[in-house]
Amino acid sequence: MTKKVLVFGDIGIDDTVALIYGYFDDAIDIVGVVANYGNIPREKAVANVHYVRDLFDINPSIEVILGAEKPMTGEKPTFVPEIHGAYGLGPIEPPLSNDDSVAENFFKVVEIIERYHDQDLVIVNIGRLTSLATMFILYPSVMKRVQNFYVMGGAFWVPGNITALSEANFYGDPIAAQLVLKNAANVVIIPLNVTRQAIATPQMVDYIHQAGEAEIIKPLLDYYYAFYKKRDPSVQGSLLHDVVTLMCPVYGGMFAFSQLPVTIVQAESGEERGQSIADIRPYVDVQDSMAENEKKHFIALDLDYVQFYNKFMSVMTGQKSD
Repeated sequence: MTKKVLVFGDIGIDDTVALIYGYFDDAIDIVGVVANYGNIPREKAVANVHYVRDLFDINPSIEVILGAEKPMTGEKPTFVPEIHGAYGLGPIEPPLSNDDSVAENFFKVVEIIERYHDQDLVIVNIGRLTSLATMFILYPSVMKRVQNFYVMGGAFWVPGNITALSEANFYGDPIAAQLVLKNAANVVIIPLNVTRQAIATPQMVDYIHQAGEAEIIKPLLDYYYAFYKKRDPSVQGSLLHDVVTLMCPVYGGMFAFSQLPVTIVQAESGEERGQSIADIRPYVDVQDSMAENEKKHFIALDLDYVQFYNKFMSVMTGQKSD
């Protein structure tokens, strides 16, 4: 039985690779995409969803919904074309979408949840958390019908990727990140601890290009890798932050988890803005009066790379792993 997944993302390079992976993996059924600002502007994120859908002739009934255009902090977003390309697809420039059916319509998100909640629908958030947080503000009772929330974000006892302490999705809208963690039940956080281990080497990418059916993967990940290799010559490949997060709902056995309360630092600026802090004190009970509003969330802290490699490569090449 396939897992029904509603994706929230900014649809840059790694988000796009995740959508393609989800298309090829028979265990995953992406039923909708909420396209937000993030690494690229919102209109480009929407265009990229349509581009991928058309490229692979993916079911056109999949809902595409305009998400947030800027964070709850009210700031103007900062984009990173040097990492994801001007349009979010590396060297590729897709046409901007003229689909009038795509609108800022969170009622569509409600409809999707109502339609699939009895099939154990999960939400996978692989971008800023602004749109997901908005759903908790507008429709808290509806959000209780979602089985689990998988969030790519945070860095626990490892360096951040936007500051020394903070990961980009939490840093981009710390208000939204904190709101989601305070209100959502059954949250699984996939932080940099794990995503930095989910590497696709150039050799892997070349083999996918040779044996698989997704020719777009090589120009995307070659572009991605070139940036990171320039910044850090020791990096061994492209970090598949969003792919490994999308895999988690169906391949949870690849991960090692801890269950802890988490707080997101709400500073307006500075290294600590968006920092994810897990309370590891053994003597603090989440039921204590001092922590009555805290929730414990599952945090993925380690990845079985062999399992990840076998599953990712077998899906992307169409070849079964041993």
